[in-house]
Amino acid sequence: MEGFGRLMKVTEHIKNANGNTQFSFEILPPLKGQHIQSIFDNIDTLMEFKPPFIDVTYHREEYVFKEQENGLLKKQVVKKRPGTVGICAAIQNKYKVDAIPHILCGGFTIEDTENFLIDLDFLDIDNVMALRGDAVKSEAYFKPEKEGHVFASDLVSQIEDLNTGIYLDEDLQNTSSTNFCIGVAAYPEKHMEAPSLDSDIHFLKKKIKKGATYIVTQMFFDNQKYFDFVDKCRKGGITVPIIPGLKPIATKKQLNLIPHRFHVDLPEELIIAVVKCKDNKAVREVGIEWCVQQSKELQKAEIPVLHYYSMGKSDNIKAIASQIF
Repeated sequence: MEGFGRLMKVTEHIKNANGNTQFSFEILPPLKGQHIQSIFDNIDTLMEFKPPFIDVTYHREEYVFKEQENGLLKKQVVKKRPGTVGICAAIQNKYKVDAIPHILCGGFTIEDTENFLIDLDFLDIDNVMALRGDAVKSEAYFKPEKEGHVFASDLVSQIEDLNTGIYLDEDLQNTSSTNFCIGVAAYPEKHMEAPSLDSDIHFLKKKIKKGATYIVTQMFFDNQKYFDFVDKCRKGGITVPIIPGLKPIATKKQLNLIPHRFHVDLPEELIIAVVKCKDNKAVREVGIEWCVQQSKELQKAEIPVLHYYSMGKSDNIKAIASQIF
């Protein structure tokens, strides 16, 4: 498939857009055992909107307990969605569009992180999204690896060290510098573990100071929350691009799931509209229309990029993008 120009940093894409709002989206790696074609099928339907970049999530290990013949339980590590690096390489090769892998603190030692970054550098993947990551399902709170990073800001520092040729082994000679553009996450309604929004922004500033050059927000359903958050960041001295993350509601179940899991408020008007729906097909249409209106308002405000969380499905994202881009 024909690409849309040379690969660039996210910040370069934004600069070169000259005020036009760009379309980007995030995909999940396929479940273990599934073919990469399932990813391509979803991407193919969205390429007409010329995304400058596509994010690929990373999913850390999970634990299951399997009963043995003697009746005892054995803890076993499983990884249900491998392949982030390979998918990013495949996307850049096939579509000539920047692919942005998510890299986590959770599940990585600092040595693992360095090796991961070296692989990305060799593959000419020079945009990364640095995240702490969530706790595994079997744990109430996030727990880092014994020799891993506790905070995303520390991960940003390690990536920036490589950008200046500093590796973990101080005895290495004639090291080459990487050239990663580092993105980080932000939460317009604060991270669920943060004591306050001001505290959250304090740590966001720390990530920017350590080398992050752009921000992507958690999903939100009230644009005013985003505008207020950006204003608060700007007054606090954060000047990097703040890309809004958007997700259309698709099922009634999400009315309870999204506020609980992501610490996001849903506007009363949206809740009422979803509750009135007879089935999830109707909910999907409500979700699309709500996200279209959000997108139009953000586009009117000349936001440089609108970033959509597809969660592995592209049909509703296409329905939204076809009305915006």
